[in-house]
Amino acid sequence: MTGPGRRSSTFTRLLRHGFTDPSAAERLLDSAEVAPVRNDPVLLEALGATADPDLALLGLVRLLEAQPGATARRELLDTVIAAKPLRDRLLGVLGASAALADHLARHPRDWEVLVTYEPRDLHPGVEEFERGLAGATDPVSLRVAYRRCLLSIAARDVNGTTAVAETAAELADLATATLRAALALAKAAAPDDAAACRLAVIAMGKCGGHELNYVSDVDVIFVGDAADGADEAKALKSATRLASHMMRICSETTVEGSIWPVDANLRPEGRNGPLVRTPSSHLAYYQRWAKTWEFQALLKARPVAGDLELGEEYVAAVGPLVWKAAERENFVADVQKMRRRVVENIPAAEVERELKLGPGGLRDVEFAVQLLQLVHGRTDPSLRSGTTLDALQALAAGGYVGRADAVQLDEAYRFLRDMEHRIQLYRLRRSHLVPEGEADLRRLGRSLGLRADPVAELTREWKRHTAVVRRLHEKIFYRPLLDAVAQLAPGEARLRPEAARERLVALGYADPAAALRHLEALASGVSRKAAIQRTLLPVLLGWFADSADPDAGLLNFRKVSDALGKTPWYLRLLRDEGAAAENLARVLSAGRLAPDLLMRAPEAVALLGEGDGGGGGLEPRGRAHLEQEILAAVRRAENAAQGVTAARGVRRRELFRTAAADIVDSYGTEANPAEPDQGALVDRVGGAVSDLTAATLAGTLRAVVREGWGDTLPTRFAIIGMGRFGGHELGYGSDADVLFVHEPQEGVEEREAAEAANKVVAEMRRLLQLPSADPPLLIDADLRPEGKSGPLVRTLKSYEAYYRRWSLTWESHALLRAEPVAGDEDLARRFIELIDPLRYPQGGLGDEAVREIRRLKARMESERLPRGADPKLHTKLGPGGLSDVEWTVQLFQLRHGRREPGLRTTRTRAALAAAREAGLVTAEDAATLDEAWVLATRVRNAVMLVRGRAGDTFPSDARELAAVGRYLGYGPGHAGDMLDAYRRTTRRARSVVEELFYQD
Repeated sequence: MTGPGRRSSTFTRLLRHGFTDPSAAERLLDSAEVAPVRNDPVLLEALGATADPDLALLGLVRLLEAQPGATARRELLDTVIAAKPLRDRLLGVLGASAALADHLARHPRDWEVLVTYEPRDLHPGVEEFERGLAGATDPVSLRVAYRRCLLSIAARDVNGTTAVAETAAELADLATATLRAALALAKAAAPDDAAACRLAVIAMGKCGGHELNYVSDVDVIFVGDAADGADEAKALKSATRLASHMMRICSETTVEGSIWPVDANLRPEGRNGPLVRTPSSHLAYYQRWAKTWEFQALLKARPVAGDLELGEEYVAAVGPLVWKAAERENFVADVQKMRRRVVENIPAAEVERELKLGPGGLRDVEFAVQLLQLVHGRTDPSLRSGTTLDALQALAAGGYVGRADAVQLDEAYRFLRDMEHRIQLYRLRRSHLVPEGEADLRRLGRSLGLRADPVAELTREWKRHTAVVRRLHEKIFYRPLLDAVAQLAPGEARLRPEAARERLVALGYADPAAALRHLEALASGVSRKAAIQRTLLPVLLGWFADSADPDAGLLNFRKVSDALGKTPWYLRLLRDEGAAAENLARVLSAGRLAPDLLMRAPEAVALLGEGDGGGGGLEPRGRAHLEQEILAAVRRAENAAQGVTAARGVRRRELFRTAAADIVDSYGTEANPAEPDQGALVDRVGGAVSDLTAATLAGTLRAVVREGWGDTLPTRFAIIGMGRFGGHELGYGSDADVLFVHEPQEGVEEREAAEAANKVVAEMRRLLQLPSADPPLLIDADLRPEGKSGPLVRTLKSYEAYYRRWSLTWESHALLRAEPVAGDEDLARRFIELIDPLRYPQGGLGDEAVREIRRLKARMESERLPRGADPKLHTKLGPGGLSDVEWTVQLFQLRHGRREPGLRTTRTRAALAAAREAGLVTAEDAATLDEAWVLATRVRNAVMLVRGRAGDTFPSDARELAAVGRYLGYGPGHAGDMLDAYRRTTRRARSVVEELFYQD
């Protein structure tokens, strides 16, 4: 048939065989090289079985064109048609690798290495690869020979003759043979150096682990020593020259390109350290200076080239240090931090495509396996393999990883490595990114045997395996701890108690025996509750371990679970709402305050869920909402005591909500890593606690008045917030600074009114401090006129008379933070109108008043600082601390508030911003003061959260200090950095205060 009918038939046939460009394929089939066999069905079937039939056909035509003459072309074509093994290998490579097709076009007779395979050749070892490289006499010929060997590995790989692990091992063996050949070339070029020294090449990373990629740096460490009778210093120089020459041979680009870079940066001190060291020098470094990751890297150390006896001596010397690494302080934290740093360094646009380093990628498997090896390999030599899959199998056999988990992880790792291999094989370029183009994804999917819908199937399988790795990466380190204490099915392996304790210690648990008891109590048995706990605990244990006090987190979780375990919604909430479980783990392990609040009413754990608009969730509730709830509870109460108890219950719940939100936002979660706006967190806590205190006082006032006087108190009564309360800046442990003002109702004698007002205050203070499960609320009225010596309650007229005749500068200063919080709104408004001329005086402050304020501040700093406290770390009175910033801002308010309306605010940060806007302080100085104030406030909040009691200095206890650091964003082992940063921030602030507060 000729013409359009034949063309249509050919197109259909080509499409059926997987060609995506039938026109180009038909032209190639019509070319002189392929025309003799263009209608042979064997050829089309073979091309259609490749990853990319178009690419395979183009590569075949190029190879035929490159043959030296018609006879050679006919020989190749006949062999391809007649010999199925060669046909499958050659076309399989051509359809999967454009780079190897280029190599064959440059070296057209290299196809012959694919012609025959003796049984001994199916899985060649180092010696056979050495024979393949033996004829290389220079870097160019070594590169050609290397590619020829690589061609045979790729042929076995793409045709399924070898599995992915075997392919990776063969690539490592080829790398070993290549390093030996390159070292031999270097020695031949410098025989004097070769004679003067002993040099061992230690493979690291994937090469050392016998699991190399097609394209990867080959990581090595060089160990040198003097040959018999040679000077050690001269020998090391000779060894260094040989090592450098060997690296250049492998790495330098020739007309054939390069083989691969040899990377020696895993050596002691990295690129800054000597290239070659003696075994004793290596040992001294690892004993004194090495970091945790360096021991993790040594897991894969393997002598591969040079003086193998010297290499074995090196590995034997450093081996014991590797298996003690898990005993190092912060071991697990260091390993986890390194893993997080790897993920953080991935460009945001590439995270989801990153096959190796991204979440759920190859590195997650490797890190998890290596972590378990280092922890348990100390006492179990069977775990000491440098090969990931072999080590995983050993971990499963020893009961350190569940068998089903190990099978899933093995399957996922093999699939992801297969993807990685095929991605790299195409261009022989180092890449771990899943391609985005349709054609690339199609070729990749087909190369993995996915033929129905290659792109969709590949995406589905890739995402499925990634999800498995993500889940098991978190699970396998913790799950066996539960198996150690839970009932297992017959025949299942159990983590030995000693191994369980070792793992808990490595995770940072100070009392592993107690931790195991908690796990047993939570997870043992066959109840539905125990089954759900066994699902939850592996991840929770990881979150607890990420805190400064894992023991407290686990203990608190047991207490909450004991209290709520029979409540049907509790475990369902943790299981089904992803955020709830992580939020609970963060809250329970962050310190004492939030867990104490939760233990008094465990049902508040419901707040840690996503929220339903009906009071759930961690978003603080506004003052109006709180006041409405509290007043409604007071109305329902039978007496004042019950009403105030209800108000205090709401306060306890909302304190927990605020503290939990603060902790979660400060620590961050997996979904939302911790990069909070520090100022916003401070404002939210201060506003929420202040609103809650105001609503509690309003409810308490209503309860007391209702019981004692019905609805008609003989006097109008208002509460004015002062200090941090008036400034909306209360902390978790703050007292409520207030003033009480009253005004007799019409026709009521002043004595009767005063008596009623004092009774109200006394009863409010009593009820708010009664011992109960709810934290007390202390009312402090010491900022009233005449201080502790003055009347507790005054009439508005009394305040007016006092301020007109006797008011002192400090009282005007204190009134800057005055703001109504509860009671009669009209009376409170008139009180504010009364005091405004005092706190914002006409014409500002006189010089004497300014000097008086400065004297007061100096006296406060000298007299009130606790004995023995480090002034530089005292958040309130220390240099650059809260008082420094607040008094500086308040001096601006006193001097310029009359003229600048923006300064008439009770809030420190708002007043500072207004001073900046008014040009009273530069933007830079304002930012310095704001940063110091926010930091000092955060530290005070952290101390209260961690210790459960207020404090103005950093804790002395190491665990408590670490917990404060964790709240402030500092990881394990960085408490010193936190203290340095605090001193640095407050020192800058003090410099600004010296200029703005003390100088005219």
